[in-house]
Amino acid sequence: MAVGVQAGGRRFTEDAEGGAAASATLLPTLQALLARAGRGMADVMAIAFGRGPGAFTGLRTSCSVAQGLALALQRPVLPLDSLLIVAEQARLQGGVSGDFELGVAMDARMGEVYAARWRWAGDPGQDARWQPLEPAALWAPEALAAAWAQSPPDRCTGSALERFDAELGRCCPRARRLEPGTARAAALLELAHRAFRAGAGVDAAEALPLYLRDKVALTTAERAAAAR
Repeated sequence: MAVGVQAGGRRFTEDAEGGAAASATLLPTLQALLARAGRGMADVMAIAFGRGPGAFTGLRTSCSVAQGLALALQRPVLPLDSLLIVAEQARLQGGVSGDFELGVAMDARMGEVYAARWRWAGDPGQDARWQPLEPAALWAPEALAAAWAQSPPDRCTGSALERFDAELGRCCPRARRLEPGTARAAALLELAHRAFRAGAGVDAAEALPLYLRDKVALTTAERAAAAR
């Protein structure tokens, strides 16, 4: 769970474990951060959330909270691509500058990978920004490895690189990998700030999660087959 507040040029963040407890602690965490910033709910100008792809329960929780706050406060919502948040984490953590392509590959469970690709264009202070190259999609590890082997990104990041190192190691060797780090809330705030300045806010009804998979669990037989 990542929660952040930006106020008066200062940022207040909290990165914690997600899971079942996140739905109960998200709003209290937000209220605590607002208090640290000397602000209240009425001062909120926009609400950002990671729209996915990702775990069904987490996306549903973050989306419903964002929609509820937006409706109550009559504020716009900034839906952010969850893989782009990982990309921004890696950029901030790695201190990479200049133009480069970054492939993001996250473990989607069930033997699959969520992946996307962006280009970071320009240095900070020169209207630097992420440019989308390949949208988020659900891949088999072998298929993603084949695609990236034909056109390798300059850098790679994401939990799937370790999980599927046997498949992705050749197209994304460790020397080209960026660690995403743990500062997810800081990355979310950075992207939200840019999106807000660009006027990317939408009404609460349009703030929908991005699901790339209809099936979210394996049957008993499928789990047994995967274990063999």
